[in-house]
Amino acid sequence: MKAVVCTRYGPPEVLQVQEVETPIPKDNEVRIKIYATTVTPSDGLLRSGSTIESRIFIGFAKPRKTYQIPGTEFSGVIDRVGSAVTHFKPGDEVYGFRGFGTGACAEYKTMREGDSLALKPGNLSHAEAAALVDGASTALFFLRDKASIQPGQKVLINGASGSIGSYAIQLAKHFGARVTGVCSTRNIDLVTSLGADRVIDYTTEDFTQSGESYDIIFDTVGKSTFAACRPILAERGLYLVTTGNMLVNYVMTLWTSVFSKKRMIFALSVDKREALNFLRELAEEGKIRPIVDRRYPLEDVVDAHHYLDTGRKRGNVVITVVQAT
Repeated sequence: MKAVVCTRYGPPEVLQVQEVETPIPKDNEVRIKIYATTVTPSDGLLRSGSTIESRIFIGFAKPRKTYQIPGTEFSGVIDRVGSAVTHFKPGDEVYGFRGFGTGACAEYKTMREGDSLALKPGNLSHAEAAALVDGASTALFFLRDKASIQPGQKVLINGASGSIGSYAIQLAKHFGARVTGVCSTRNIDLVTSLGADRVIDYTTEDFTQSGESYDIIFDTVGKSTFAACRPILAERGLYLVTTGNMLVNYVMTLWTSVFSKKRMIFALSVDKREALNFLRELAEEGKIRPIVDRRYPLEDVVDAHHYLDTGRKRGNVVITVVQAT
């Protein structure tokens, strides 16, 4: 099968499309023919090895073999199942999350049926379904599971036009919150169309100086700090962050949980099975929609990573493994 392979750290050119062995599912596994995957910041870290944290997980000198095929989220069709599999069958259209296992940027991938895998939304294409997985489930994890978002709360989303941010707006509105989105000038119309009640253009206004206070500030891009946002958090307000230095973030999460009424929350969401089923229902009811910025064929994965590295993507960048998806 064809797969994107990364055997050393560096710029996008280290990625190569190669022929590799097609996996065979074990008794408790299914094999998915991948129709679409995405290029995410996690894939960029795997490729560049630019942080100590990423190299601890992936390999110090070079990516370990387990992590040499990028791709964390996907949509496709099950073509083969192991003898012990009971919940899926060949022909099922599914979408899922590989997490630290990666490996979705390939023509086939095996997964245990108990992993983060679910039937895909019937009203979405494979490209749209792949783009729904990680960003939407991460936004759901932070807003619903960690922040226990409530109707009427004031929520600010920093990075509102990105993969996590675009879903965070839609989910916060679904849960009845009043939402302010922070983005650049060119993305104001997009963020407004997603349901934001107010949009702040960060190129002309510092949201920390707006005079507003918020019950939840959700920084989806790691461009602010708890210290800078603390003055505009309401009493017992929450500052949510998805990226940055993991050690510092965990220490701050622990420290504020003990010593501060205003808290910072950082966590990792790996098991996404329940979230995928919940999001399928929302998507099929038309209550949430993926934003696909660009699509690239598998052979153009280097170009896709160059675009990712610009930091200017809106929503999601999709890799189409099977064309017309």
